[in-house]
Parts: sequence; structure tokens; C-alpha cells
Amino acid sequence: MEPKTAIVIGAGDRGARAYAPYALEYPNELKIVAVAEPNDERRNKFKDAHNIQAKDCFTSWQDMLGSGKVADIAIVCTLDRFHYEPTIKALELGYHVLLEKPMSPDPKECIEMERVAKKYKRQLTICHVLRYTEFWSTIKKVISEGKIGDVVSLQLNENVEVMHMSHSFVRGNWNNKEKSSPMILQKSCHDMDIISYVMDKTCKRISSYGSLMHFREENAPEDAPKRCLDGCPVESECAFHAGRYYLGEGRGWARKFTEDDSNEAIIKALNETSYGKCVYQSDNNVVDHQVVNMEFEDGATATFSMCGFTREQTRIVQIMGTKGEIRGNMEDNSISIFDFLTKHETTIRFDQPVGGHGGGDNGIIRSFLRDIEQIGENKSRSSAAVSLRSHLMAFAAEESRLNKGSSIDLDYYYDSFVTV
Repeated sequence: MEPKTAIVIGAGDRGARAYAPYALEYPNELKIVAVAEPNDERRNKFKDAHNIQAKDCFTSWQDMLGSGKVADIAIVCTLDRFHYEPTIKALELGYHVLLEKPMSPDPKECIEMERVAKKYKRQLTICHVLRYTEFWSTIKKVISEGKIGDVVSLQLNENVEVMHMSHSFVRGNWNNKEKSSPMILQKSCHDMDIISYVMDKTCKRISSYGSLMHFREENAPEDAPKRCLDGCPVESECAFHAGRYYLGEGRGWARKFTEDDSNEAIIKALNETSYGKCVYQSDNNVVDHQVVNMEFEDGATATFSMCGFTREQTRIVQIMGTKGEIRGNMEDNSISIFDFLTKHETTIRFDQPVGGHGGGDNGIIRSFLRDIEQIGENKSRSSAAVSLRSHLMAFAAEESRLNKGSSIDLDYYYDSFVTV
């Protein structure tokens, strides 16, 4: 069987490093034949890695898609606010689309993308990669088999990790909700989605609280310059000093803003990009902590807590059922299942995952390739149709947060968009 062919729109971190490598590892399954990326260095590097002809490399998605359909699949990994147009155009041209999450910062655009995919009978899969990990798929299976009875309540903590918070959501691409998306959508729509997935019930009401508490200008050290390398008087006392971090333990993160990770190149980038700014003097406005409360159709509840002030980057879950309980930690890559009757505890330790997000990055590509072979027979595990509800949960949570934690009825909320 010939491999499926794909184009990549956006060869940044997710496009180039998370999804495209699958084609290099499994060339019998997937071949990338074209790329659209405005950054010359990234585009050329991607071209060489995938042996793409120069005529099939574009600076914009408009030029690429303007030449018609040239592959089976479009992998769309532009910034959040630029997902809608290339996705709609690709679907209209006849591409199956793998779209990086979130679908869009605009609820109406999310709804329209799902509608267009259905109209053209194309597979539109959203990169909710946690669904494709052994960790979460096993939890889903345990619940589906009734091993803990009916789920009464779920608690999920997302430990963002303090330096990841400072890199991506204070200095980085997702630091400003007007330019990208709110934190609950950009980072934590994974969590809204995985809660919806394992509960397998309709969320009816939602409320939320949170704020930007710490990374604010009034918390800047006295006499701190705008940029860390301009002689910060508290360099040795600040955990977020850009020079010490990106030239040291954070060198891996530096590769996300410079293709050359030599000391000289990193220093140059810190002097020229937002990654060298003082974390207290950036244009960030996304929250650094948030909690969400959810009520489901049968009265079951879920609570979610996202915090940027944690020592490790992980998700910790506790699911309480009428017959037992599940606890899990993604960093440990293990879950335990406790039976209330027998008092037996079963611990499952998973193999070391291959690829990012606990193996989910590879898993979603593999599943997507199978799904497009069976279009119309089976829904993708994270199709736009099933992802739309969890996106609306995130939108509703943000609206609640902005309105002092007011409770939002999700059915009414959804109808407000489709009837406008």
C-alpha cells in the first residue's frame, strides 16, 4: 500500500517536531510532500529533513492551497488565531485535516469548521493527543468496564511547572489572550477534553475562578530592567532570569525560539525577542492559575485546577466511583485502581512512551491515518464533532471567570452561537 501524502501548514514546534517526524519514522505510512512556513530558516530546515522539492515550499498557506489539492492530508499547525481560514480552505479542496488544538479562539469558527467538515465528508481531527496515550485510554477502559462503578466525582490537577509557565505563557507565543487564546483554551482545552472523554457524560453546567496573580509589573524587583541581560540587580535571586535559565537547564526550551542553540545565538535571541524580557514586564495577560467546577447530566461532578507554580510538569487525577477509585500521575506514568469491596489495589505501570505527550503525538497520527480509511464508518476519537463540546466547556469556563464565577448552562450557551 502506498503511503498517505500530507502537506504541513506551519512548521513551528508542533508541526515540525511533534507531528511531521512520524513521516520520517514510518515512511511506509506517511510522506510529507509540501510545506508552508513564513520563517525562512524553519522552512528550509523542514524542506531538507523531508526531502521536499523547492517548488513545493511556500511562505504562506494561501500560496500553497491556491495551487489546488496535492496530497491526501493537511496538517494545520499555525498559531491559534490563524487556524480557521486554512482549515476551511483545505476541507473545501478535499483534504482530510489534522488540526492542532485549540480549533479556534472563536466559538463560531469552531462550530463552522465542524459543519464544513461534515458538508464535504472530510475527516477533521483535533489534536487532543491525551486521548491517544496509554495512560488515559486505560483509565477510560477501566471506567467503561464498570470496575469502579458509576463515576461520582473527578478531580484533575494540571501542574504546568513554573518555568514552562514563564516560557510559554509569560514570555512566549501564548502570553496574551487577545493575540492567541485564553489559558483555559490554549493549554487546558486538553483537560476539558480529557475530562469529557473519561466521564463520557454531557457536561451541563460550569463555573470558574482564576487570575493573573504573580507575573505583573507591580511585582517587578526594584530597578529591574525590561530585559534580563541589561544588568538586572537581582539576577542571582530571580528564578526567571532569562540568561541563566536559557543558557543552562532551559537550553532545550531555547530551541523553540532559535534554530541555532549555540551560546552566541541564544544570547542574540534573548536580546531581540520577548524571551529575554523580564517576566514582570512583558505584555502577558493570561491567568497563572484557574479552577473550574463542572456538573454532568446525572449529577456527577468534576473539578479542574491549573496552576503555573509547581515543581514538575504533570497531570494528577483522582476519579471516585461507587465501587472504587482510580488515582494516576502522568509523570510517573502509572495508575492505581482500588476496589472498595475487596480492598485490593491494582497498580499499572506503563512502558516508557515514545514521542511527546506521553506517546499521544505519535498515537494521534497513527489513528488519524486509520480513520481516513474508514471515513463514514467510525468517528475519530477526537473528531471536530466530539471535540466541539469540550471546546465550548473551555469557552464557558472563561466567560464564567470573567463574570465572577457565574454558573453557565452549556446547552443554552451552545444555542446562543448556533442561532445567531
